[in-house]
Amino acid sequence: MTSPVALVRRARRINRTLAEVYPDARCELDFRSPLELLVATVLSAQTTDVRVNQVTPVLFAQFPDAAAYAAADVEDIESIIRPTGFHRAKAKALVGIGAALSERFDGAVPARQADLVSLPGVGRKTANVVLGDAFGVPGLTIDTHVGRLARRLGWTTQEDPVKVEADVAALIERREWTLVSHRLIFHGRRVCHARRPACGDCAIADLCPSAGLVAGAR
Repeated sequence: MTSPVALVRRARRINRTLAEVYPDARCELDFRSPLELLVATVLSAQTTDVRVNQVTPVLFAQFPDAAAYAAADVEDIESIIRPTGFHRAKAKALVGIGAALSERFDGAVPARQADLVSLPGVGRKTANVVLGDAFGVPGLTIDTHVGRLARRLGWTTQEDPVKVEADVAALIERREWTLVSHRLIFHGRRVCHARRPACGDCAIADLCPSAGLVAGAR
């Protein structure tokens, strides 16, 4: 059984190696402001960043601020974001976010997690994306890639994202939280795939307790 100290050391070594492999790891959603990142992150649920980036230029041009979302006809938003899936729920959330920002935060996106998660359709994952990439506040983004890799790397045995976040936070330095999330996402999209992880091409295979053990690994 790996000791807690050894687990921390291995986790941080993995993070350093991934930093070398993915020096340009970043949020792959296109945005120019906290509001644009918040909107894009809400749209990214159950779809790809590429698909989101295809619809946001039109959306951002038509709805430049919180007041514009608050006053929007929800069907107008739906027609633009339809390719991202779940367009009705997402459009309703965006109108609600616009109204909440206008009424409670003077139209500005707040830089506190407690405030962000009080917005319609915004959970911890979305809040941490916005905090880390728009405001420089360290945050762990536990999406499907990060959760999967954290379990494969032996950083956690949990399935619940909040519990995974707590386990990873205990291993990785706080200042690295935002970047380790991006590095794991990059690695999950490019190498450590869900069904057929490319263990033979993995720079951290020698540090991974699951290397070669996942069904379909190559």
